[in-house]
Amino acid sequence: MSIKVEALTKVYDTQIAVNNISFELKKGEIVGFLGPNGAGKSTTMKMITGYLPATSGKAMVCGFDVQEKPMEVRQRVGYLPEANPLYYEMYVREYLEFTAGIHKLGKDRKKRIEEMISLTGLGKEAHKHIGALSKGYKQRVGLAQAMLHDPEVLILDEPTSGLDPNQIVEIRDLIKNIGSSKTVLLSTHIMQEVQAMCSRVIIINNGSIVADDSIEHLQQVNTKKDVLIVVFEKDIDTTLFRELKNLENYENLAPKKWQLITNDPEGLRRDVMQWAVKHDINISSLQAETQSLEDVFRRLTGSKEKVAL
Repeated sequence: MSIKVEALTKVYDTQIAVNNISFELKKGEIVGFLGPNGAGKSTTMKMITGYLPATSGKAMVCGFDVQEKPMEVRQRVGYLPEANPLYYEMYVREYLEFTAGIHKLGKDRKKRIEEMISLTGLGKEAHKHIGALSKGYKQRVGLAQAMLHDPEVLILDEPTSGLDPNQIVEIRDLIKNIGSSKTVLLSTHIMQEVQAMCSRVIIINNGSIVADDSIEHLQQVNTKKDVLIVVFEKDIDTTLFRELKNLENYENLAPKKWQLITNDPEGLRRDVMQWAVKHDINISSLQAETQSLEDVFRRLTGSKEKVAL
């Protein structure tokens, strides 16, 4: 396992910030780490990277215990914290040179620096002081330093914060590309980013994990079991709906798209397929109505605030 967390706990005085959580991440996974503000996401990430000691429990990266082998862990982790710590008085290339020295990259450092500048789109800004950059470009510098030493694991806390829509797409594609050969754990409040980049999500609330599953399965298990959505290839005569014995009600959602309400979705599904054959009606799609990832998040965390989209 690239990341293994066992019964990890962090307590501040009487406040339990992270409460006995466990999960594992394999190589090649890009996992979204979601939760409301104050849920314990950043605290967990800091413990995994060794920046914050755990009160109890264990975190391991690439087989190394974070507390017992901190240097081995840091050699294998690239970390972008939520508050991106940069030396504003340094030039971009100078800062990456400095970071390369910390990682002891040796004779290949200049080549690697130029690769990261190109990869993160910093070419036109590399001659500037970091303090003179926009927030979006500062975020790119943070990503460049996190990936500079070619780590096996990337821990990214709000990696697209402050980026414009075009930059978000570029960084999203970058993370997806590198995620095929690395392990990526990223936190964000932007549900579209999670769905675009991640195949799996871990949701934490009040310090405890409330979900750990694929996005598709989370949406399926949280679906409205009594509703089917059917899309026909052509407009239909709705009087034919009367023949569907398991149909309780229906509603037109859009041209050729209907919501079918039932107490027996499987029975209605069979009825619709037989009915369509009988009347020579072509169906484009027929599926249970699913909740959005935002709906799932709100239900599991009890949040009354709208998640950023």
